[in-house]
Amino acid sequence: MNSLRLNGLDFAEMARCGLQNLRLHEAEINRLNVFPVADGDTGVNMRLTLENGIRRAEKNKNAGEYLKALSDGMLLGARGNSGVILSQIFRGIAEALKEKRTVGTEELYQALIQGYRTAYSAVIHPVEGTILTVAREGAENIRDRVHEDTLPSEMLGQYLSEMKNALEKTPDLLPVLREAGVIDSGALGHICIVEGMYGCLTGEKTEDAYGENGEPEGPGVPDLSLFSENSSFTDGYCMEFLLQRMKKEDYRQDFDLRTFSEELSALGESIVAVESGLRVKVHIHTKKPSPVILLAQQYGEFLTFKLENMQIQHNEQDLLKDEDRREIPEDPDAHFVSAERKPLAIIAVANGNGIRQMFRDLGCDIVLDGGPTMNTSTEEFLTALGRVSADTVVILADNKNIIPAAEQAAVISGRKNVRVLPAETVLEGYYALAMDVPDSSDAAWRLNQMEKGIESVDTVAVTRASRDYSFRGQKGEKGSFIGLSGDRILCGSPDDIETAVESIREQMKQKDHEIALIFRGKDVPEEREDLLREALYEAFPELEFEIADGGQPIFHWLIGLT
Repeated sequence: MNSLRLNGLDFAEMARCGLQNLRLHEAEINRLNVFPVADGDTGVNMRLTLENGIRRAEKNKNAGEYLKALSDGMLLGARGNSGVILSQIFRGIAEALKEKRTVGTEELYQALIQGYRTAYSAVIHPVEGTILTVAREGAENIRDRVHEDTLPSEMLGQYLSEMKNALEKTPDLLPVLREAGVIDSGALGHICIVEGMYGCLTGEKTEDAYGENGEPEGPGVPDLSLFSENSSFTDGYCMEFLLQRMKKEDYRQDFDLRTFSEELSALGESIVAVESGLRVKVHIHTKKPSPVILLAQQYGEFLTFKLENMQIQHNEQDLLKDEDRREIPEDPDAHFVSAERKPLAIIAVANGNGIRQMFRDLGCDIVLDGGPTMNTSTEEFLTALGRVSADTVVILADNKNIIPAAEQAAVISGRKNVRVLPAETVLEGYYALAMDVPDSSDAAWRLNQMEKGIESVDTVAVTRASRDYSFRGQKGEKGSFIGLSGDRILCGSPDDIETAVESIREQMKQKDHEIALIFRGKDVPEEREDLLREALYEAFPELEFEIADGGQPIFHWLIGLT
């Protein structure tokens, strides 16, 4: 593809090639963990983010329109810190090229600059030695090499080469990478995407990772035999459409996104409505599509429209073997819609059946499924926001890698009443809920109480090492147990009980604690609780503790010390 200018179809093919190459390296990217913990999800997060963009972007010869649709899809599908930053890079590129039907080399180069600048501005505390650095240096270091007669493929090759040079230097800029002996995983993921795009332009495509239609893997044609004249119909339809608002007098001109979303709430649930200029992207679950269509057509006409029978999907899930089902069953809150406006509503993220139930018992309005291996997406947060009606909405992301997606959802929603509290562990989220006073109508005071709850607890996690490690004075072998607290490895041993006890002892050297709340993991036999109790009684006779079945994966024990 040696053209001097690229159109929307070219960019669509480049995006698909970028995704192909990312998929081929996904496992490698996941393994680049600073900590030797089996929760590496950078490759997964970036892949799901780009996949969502490609799925939502209709083929379009207009480069600016295609890139806008791709960017919108990535913003909604963004998962984890790496996915959010990637979506912001593409957002900047799309913004720079929004008026371009075709794109030349100089225009594409300026878009790459705007891409990294947009990503930097979206991060409150940018850290060098990450995807941000690689995107910035890749663009800035070829500034003098971009000329009128330079082909887009040549420029992208130069950009890729400089990014690879910058990647090798990431351990020099970020001491934690140097100590762990790894390069930055998010930066590698971005390079894999650009490398696939470059291969598309030069004809050096990676092996085919798609089906016959060249689309990302995903659900195929629905099995129509799963719905008949005797089927129940409880799940309704999934509707998605892109509405073009019209300026002619036949249409209403008083469109307001919040009012429109509230009107949709009376007609369905799981609502996401995003406005971009005079276009509105809508997702809604409803049993009666007609009223939704009539409401939308008061303001404009459909550019795209999709309607799927969710009962077929539900019936298909019922046919799966038990071992093939998701580890976490469907949240009973999934069809919840607030009947009355509340002073304050709480949306939380939790992983583990026991923990999720505890969160509901403590007053959470919606508990989203998410954790260290499958981060909650921006769209999932947006959907949850569309299902609550409150003067103030609190989000407890409960994992520092999920917080960026929650914050991005709050911005996209346009709602000024959404607060993302800085809970970085599920135990911080638990204590935030425990400190809340649901009977009070004073939202500011309740927020203050929840923040105090977050600050009151120190979290210790016990898990197996996913690889041999030597980090900050601690050494261990793959398969042994390690105790973690924040960015520290506290200790390691072949036994989970010994590791838990020694981790608590190490944490107590930093601060005195009187109470411990302990969540037992999904794969830990119940009889291990008695052994842990005996060890804690002996090691810490004055420590009060409670052990509960959390059901969380990966972490054998999650310990909250107050």
